Amino acid sequence: MGLLKGSFTFSRFHVEGQLPQAFLNFINSRITANSFKDTVKSTEEKRLGWVSLNDVLDTDFKNANYALGDFLIFSLRIDRKLISPKLMKIKLMEEERRFLAESGQKRINKSMSSAIKDKVQLELLTKLDAIPSFYDVCWSVSKNTIYFSSLTDKVADDFVDLFKKSFSLNLRRFLPQENNLITKSPESMEAASLIGREFLTWLWFKSEERNGRIAFQNKEEVELHFLKRIVLEAGEGEYSQGVVCHGIHAELQEGKEAIRRGKKVKEAGIKLIHDQNEWEFTFKADSFHFQSLKMPAPDWQETQEDPSGNLLERIYLIENAAKTMDSLYESFLQIRFSPQWEAKETKLLAKWLEQP
Repeated sequence: MGLLKGSFTFSRFHVEGQLPQAFLNFINSRITANSFKDTVKSTEEKRLGWVSLNDVLDTDFKNANYALGDFLIFSLRIDRKLISPKLMKIKLMEEERRFLAESGQKRINKSMSSAIKDKVQLELLTKLDAIPSFYDVCWSVSKNTIYFSSLTDKVADDFVDLFKKSFSLNLRRFLPQENNLITKSPESMEAASLIGREFLTWLWFKSEERNGRIAFQNKEEVELHFLKRIVLEAGEGEYSQGVVCHGIHAELQEGKEAIRRGKKVKEAGIKLIHDQNEWEFTFKADSFHFQSLKMPAPDWQETQEDPSGNLLERIYLIENAAKTMDSLYESFLQIRFSPQWEAKETKLLAKWLEQP
């Protein structure tokens, strides 16, 4: 499931660099030059390239129209060949014994052992079928933003590298601590390392303060509720300690107790209602990733004359969900780094934590 139908999981990137003139001609030449190329009996462990969103077999983009209004829509295909460690061990033992029997030697030196290992690995890779994976790319050209359907760092690194190779443009991951309200102030930077978790913790409090109604700084309101699963954590990496709540009242009280002890919300299931649209998703505080975003049923009915209407509607809903969460974050930051935080907000939050 991805851009075309179902729920959509995505991370975001900022596009950095100057777009060339005759942009679409440039994109056309670069995307086809770096499209996925299949090779029979390849020994590569990983092969990647661009393919059509609508037809993953269309690697030459002969039938694909990846330009859709302000957006460029395509997919990243990554094929991997994975050798089972146990199979590798067995084949290596067989080849070493065969070598000793044929050579008459009693031992294998380090250099020969390495050569035998390379030989066995190449033979196995030649015989193995690659396992393909596909990741959707939605590039909003005017906003210099990309929505990418993977949350995995390893996949994201491959995507960033190929994107730069293809289009001579850099990608910067969307991170909550890089907001302008933080980076312009040294005092704010000191408190920014876990600012996303602080935001999500504050958002939980605000969602219960007025039965889900939360006001932006411009007085516009949104409705937001925490659902199903809330993950709280203190510390990072191997020193982290976590608590998971699943929406039962007693467990939510456990979550409040965890906040009192210094933990903050790391991820949560959220229902978001704004402008008569309703979304459900899991939101990750450290990265602002959206997982399994369920969108409202689109109003647009696709026709033969306009087969792209439904996709454009889905992109509009994806952008609006992200924009609404970003606006809530901006409102939080304006309060967090103002006198209002200590004078009023922390006292209200402490009072909420004491409520049964």
